Amino acid sequence: MKRNYFLVGLVMLVFFVISFLTNILGPLIPDIISSFNLSLTMVALLPFAFFIAYGVMSIPSGMLLERYREKRVMTAAFISAFIGALLFALHPVYSVALISLFLLGAGMATLQVAINPLLRAAGGEEHFAFNSVLAQLIFGLASFLSPFVYSHMVRTLADPAAAAGGGFTGVLARLVPRELPWSSLYWVIAAVTLIMVLVMLASRFPEVTRKEDERAGAWATHVHLFKQKTVILFFIGIFAYVGTEQGIANWMSKFLQTYHGLDPQTVGASSVAWFWGLMTAGCFLGLLLLKLFDSRAVLVGFTVAAMVLLTAALFGPVSLARYAFPLLGFGLSVMWSIIFSLALNSVSEHHGSFSGILCTGIAGGALLPLVIGRLGDWFGLRIGMTFLYITLAYILSVGLWAKPLIQNETVAQSREKKHADHRS
Repeated sequence: MKRNYFLVGLVMLVFFVISFLTNILGPLIPDIISSFNLSLTMVALLPFAFFIAYGVMSIPSGMLLERYREKRVMTAAFISAFIGALLFALHPVYSVALISLFLLGAGMATLQVAINPLLRAAGGEEHFAFNSVLAQLIFGLASFLSPFVYSHMVRTLADPAAAAGGGFTGVLARLVPRELPWSSLYWVIAAVTLIMVLVMLASRFPEVTRKEDERAGAWATHVHLFKQKTVILFFIGIFAYVGTEQGIANWMSKFLQTYHGLDPQTVGASSVAWFWGLMTAGCFLGLLLLKLFDSRAVLVGFTVAAMVLLTAALFGPVSLARYAFPLLGFGLSVMWSIIFSLALNSVSEHHGSFSGILCTGIAGGALLPLVIGRLGDWFGLRIGMTFLYITLAYILSVGLWAKPLIQNETVAQSREKKHADHRS
């Protein structure tokens, strides 16, 4: 189909909202631990509840898209997220938080399944790696902003005079329990998701004519794909990446508090924000590098840098750790988009179904923080976070064994194509 810039723009907006909602949890963890008196394993069940929804919903979401199309399914996804946020906002207790996060995760999983093939179809498959990194840039920007929103809300609502104020903050101060100012973020999430429901309803979705291989097939199609070694290997790649990303984002603030005595509401939140902010900066560099080099070489280079930074963050002094943790965002910045584009460009058919399988791999964000939390309870958080070396090693291997059928278009290749077209 012809490149559809409206759809590309709408997809980028959805990426922004998904990121804002998904990555607000990391800065909240130290507050959640102290408010509900939780062990590291119990608090790790919160991101588990969110990300396990990807394992449950991703493949069914692809099937729903085939029957009901993008607008209805994406609207329903935002309604699910709105209900989840509202539940905890109205009744902020640990058990409700698990249900709330599962509903939020189910909505985000459905959106991820919808927007990745949509971006490939609307933006052109030869531009998919570039557009994916652009989407990751927007994803990082939203994640950079969300911890600052958290920090602002907590500090503002801690002021006893806040309830007497007007506007949205004044309303929140009257709704939120005084001892749980961080729970105000769930009212913010509810407001954002309600707005997105209205945006979806008001938007006109142009007809997206997908090729047969871009559609999500029946269960038999997914079983057929799961029998292919390439599909399994890339599924593990997505699983490893999301687990790594969330393992760092969720435990960074707690690590800095535990080992270096840094305040989670200020330094911790700022570190998480800059983790996502530097992920955005890494995407800028990634956009340039993908126009110059093969995406596999870019993936290997960034992964090696991430492993060096993880070592500095876990074993360096406070003066090094507080900067190495945020810089890890730079190292991780291009991994998701490159792995995803390499995966879809490594199979010749059933891209819609394959996208659903890949999004199921986002469940890595459920398991890896839980593994780190359990190891942290047993041996200490530093030892728990060394598990990330295993996942980073696997991501590094992807850049070595991947053999895509369609490679990312570089400047040199574009010039050669133009010369060939000119000669013909």
